[in-house]
Amino acid sequence: MTKKSPSPEAVVAWARLVRVSRQLVERTEDALKANGLPPLAWYDVLHELAEAGEGGLRPFELIDRVLLAQYGVSRLLARLEADGLVEKLPVSEDGRGQTVRITPSGREMRRRIWTVYGASIAELMGDRLSAQELRTLASLLGRLRDPPAGD
Repeated sequence: MTKKSPSPEAVVAWARLVRVSRQLVERTEDALKANGLPPLAWYDVLHELAEAGEGGLRPFELIDRVLLAQYGVSRLLARLEADGLVEKLPVSEDGRGQTVRITPSGREMRRRIWTVYGASIAELMGDRLSAQELRTLASLLGRLRDPPAGD
């Protein structure tokens, strides 16, 4: 990576993106807590496992899909397993490996979290930006991903 200075516009955009992102997550976390629900990280993990289907995911696959560090995922998986929200199954071709799969209780918890999480998205973004502005924002943020995403 070559050393170059960011433009003033890039610095302003960066600072605003980081601050707004943190604020949106904090407000969502507050709403979850106020409703007696676990943190957003739980939803992230349960969502990825639900999307993976009955086959589940290996822990390293899950780490690639969520926003948590490896040690955070390992601790969270242990907690989710203790609460009966996920189950760990041995991988037949690898005696040491395991697959993690969401349980019916995990699906229910994901649904309960989504009720509050979805309402937060609607309130914090959907009520403040038009559909066109949301599409534009999603497109711009997709260009910042590595690799760029068109989703």
